[in-house]
Amino acid sequence: MGEHRQRYNEEFKQQTVKYIQEQTKTVTELAEELNIPAKTLHSWLAKYRQFEDEPIAGQEKVRQLEQLLKAKDRELAAKDKKIAEVEEELAIVKKAVHIFSKPRK
Repeated sequence: MGEHRQRYNEEFKQQTVKYIQEQTKTVTELAEELNIPAKTLHSWLAKYRQFEDEPIAGQEKVRQLEQLLKAKDRELAAKDKKIAEVEEELAIVKKAVHIFSKPRK
C-alpha cells in the first residue's frame, strides 16, 4: 500500500524551528536526529523563523560574521590603498602648482 505521510500541527512546527535555532548543529544533522526530512525543516524555518531565538555565538553565525569581517577588512584595505594613491597624487599636484606659480625672472 501507499506510504503514510506524517502531519504536524503548527505548534509542533514552531517549537521545532525554535529548537533548531537554539542548536549549533546543521539542519541536516537535526533532520536525522528528529527523523524529519531536511527539506521539510528548511521550509518550516522559512515560515516560522524568529531571529531573537537564535544563539548569539552559534557556529554558523560566527562563521557568517567572520566572513563578513574578512570582506569588510578587504574593502577597508582597498580604500586605504586608494586614499594613499590620491594623497600621493595630491602631493605631486601641489608641487607642480608651487613650481609653476613662481614668477619667472
